[in-house]
Amino acid sequence: MSVPILNASGCLDALVAPDVAETLDAFVTKTVTPLPREGNPPPRIAETELGMLNSIGLQNPGIDAFLDEHLPKLAELAVPLWVSIGGFSASDYAELCARLDERDEIATVELNLSCPNVEEAPEASAELVAAAREQTKKPLYAKLSPATWNIAETARAVADAGADGLSLVNTIRGLSLDPQTLAPTLARGAGGYSGPALRPIALQCVYACSGAVELPIVGMGGVTSGSDALALVAAGASAVALGTVLFAEPAAAPRIRRELAEAATARGYGSAADLRSNANESSSPAGVSTI
Repeated sequence: MSVPILNASGCLDALVAPDVAETLDAFVTKTVTPLPREGNPPPRIAETELGMLNSIGLQNPGIDAFLDEHLPKLAELAVPLWVSIGGFSASDYAELCARLDERDEIATVELNLSCPNVEEAPEASAELVAAAREQTKKPLYAKLSPATWNIAETARAVADAGADGLSLVNTIRGLSLDPQTLAPTLARGAGGYSGPALRPIALQCVYACSGAVELPIVGMGGVTSGSDALALVAAGASAVALGTVLFAEPAAAPRIRRELAEAATARGYGSAADLRSNANESSSPAGVSTI
């Protein structure tokens, strides 16, 4: 069994590049909110030495336009469709899940519980998952932030609230300054940081959550090669998502899928999936940290 490769939400527009989306094992939409959002003012993307900052701010057409205009076109893709949703209260998540529940075109709903570029809902992640769970029978994946002291405890809480899987991790808040003016490069100041430097943070989060809950995990954060993907699988991921790499190399998925299989074969395994949680299994009890 091969390890599925997805895109990280917001890192690929399938309506613009359907041929690229169809190289994935599932396509994840940009986050949809109840009402349309214009997002944050520009500039809202900045390159850094080891990655990228963004402060898009959940720009999207809102649920009505998404269902009426975007979903019919996305449903034509030859891959399963995951819809990412976000909001500013538990009732927002509940409303969105209720709207999506009857749509057969949608395979999975990803709950964006951790966007660093908008105000967060006042409820805890588990409360948001519970509100969503009441309104849909579809699989729910909770996308968590790495910016927490105890992500394993959050994973346990969302699992108990009804999450069917985890997406780890979202971007982490960062800042870059213009070298000449020393002013922030993004209009909003801080933004969500992604890219290779996020990789060890993502690995730790996947490793900790894999040891804490028995849920499938989509690992993401700085993946640029099959070896990067294999490390996430060894840490506990059952699928891998590509993010920043797709901006520089939109067709990266087939290459990384091939490299992932080659890396597993080189280690004597028939499939990369056979290596899942190898890091947890190889460590001594004293070396497993879930807090």
